[in-house]
Amino acid sequence: MLKYRFNFELPETIQMQTGILSSTQPADNNAEILLLVWHYSVRRPRDCWESFQISGCTITGDRSMYNKADAVLMRHRSVITAEEAPLPPEPRPPAQKWIWFDMEPPTKAPRLWEYEGIYNLTLNYREDADIFLPYGYLIPNILLDKLTPARFAHPLNSSSDPRPGFVVWVVSHWEDRLERVHFYKHLKEFIKIDIFGQAGTSILPKGKNNVIQMLRQYRFYLAFENSQHTDYITEKLWNAVIGGAIPVVLGPSRKNYERFLPPEAFIHVDDFPTVQELAQYLRKVRDSPSLIQMHLSWRKDYSVYMTLLWGEIFCTACKAVRMRKGKIDVVKNLTAWFYP
Repeated sequence: MLKYRFNFELPETIQMQTGILSSTQPADNNAEILLLVWHYSVRRPRDCWESFQISGCTITGDRSMYNKADAVLMRHRSVITAEEAPLPPEPRPPAQKWIWFDMEPPTKAPRLWEYEGIYNLTLNYREDADIFLPYGYLIPNILLDKLTPARFAHPLNSSSDPRPGFVVWVVSHWEDRLERVHFYKHLKEFIKIDIFGQAGTSILPKGKNNVIQMLRQYRFYLAFENSQHTDYITEKLWNAVIGGAIPVVLGPSRKNYERFLPPEAFIHVDDFPTVQELAQYLRKVRDSPSLIQMHLSWRKDYSVYMTLLWGEIFCTACKAVRMRKGKIDVVKNLTAWFYP
C-alpha cells in the first residue's frame, strides 16, 4: 500500500475505489451489465461512462426489464415505505443479484430483520460492505492526473490566514435526545458558537456550495454526526475540510477518523477529558499561528473527493456486479452486519 505524510495511508478499500491499486481494475471482458434500480426517482439515467469512465453499464428504472437485469438495487428506506411492490417478485431470474443499500446509519434503518436471506450484496458507507462507497475521501495530489475521480476533486489550500469567525455549526435536524445537541449545549457555556441552518439563528447565504463559502469565514466547524456508528462520517466533515475550517468531530472513534484523514487534520471531542478543556484548546489554537499551521499544513498535499451520491451509487453498484459476473454471492445476514 502507498504511504503518505503523517504515517497516514488511505484505506485499501478507498485505494481500490479510486483505482490507486491498479490490480483492482476490472478486466476488459466486454461484459455488459444491466442494473435495475427498483425504486427509481431520477428522470434521466446516469451515463456511467460519461460520468465516471465505468464501461459496460446500463442503468434503468424500467421494471419491465426485471427478467433481463443482472442485478437489482434497492434502497432500504424505499423498501420499507413503499405502498406497492416494495420488492421484486420471486423467483428471481437465475444468477440475478439483489443489492441492499442505504447511506443512513443503523438508527435510521428499522426492520432490517424482516429482509434477511434475500440480498446477495450490500452497498454502504461502511468499509466492510461488499460495495464500499464513503461520503468522501482524500486523493494525494501526486495522483490527480492518474485517477478518474480527480476531475471532481477539490484542491485544498493550506493557508492559515486570519478568519473573522471562531466556531460555527450548521444544523437542521435538532432533537434534544441527540448526543450532538447535548454536547453543543454544554460547549456553548464556554465559547461563542454561531449556528446556521433550520435549527440555527442565522440564515445561510444563497447559492451553490453556500455551506462551504460560509465556512471560509470560520476557524472551526462542529462536524457533529447525528449518531455515532462505525465509518459513519458524512459530508459534514468534508465540507469543513474543503472550506478550510478545522473540523471538531463527534462521531465514531478517533481511530476510525484516522482511516480517512491525517491525525492533525481534525480535533476529536474525545481528545479532552471535559468539554471545558476542549473549549480552552479551541481558544488556544485560535490565538496561536503555529498551532493553526500544525492543523492545516497537511492540506497542501491533498485534494478532497466528495461522492456524487445518487448517480455514483448506481454506477458503482453496476461496476461491482460487472467485476463479480460469474461469481456466486450468498445471501447476507444484514442484522448481524449492520446493527451495533
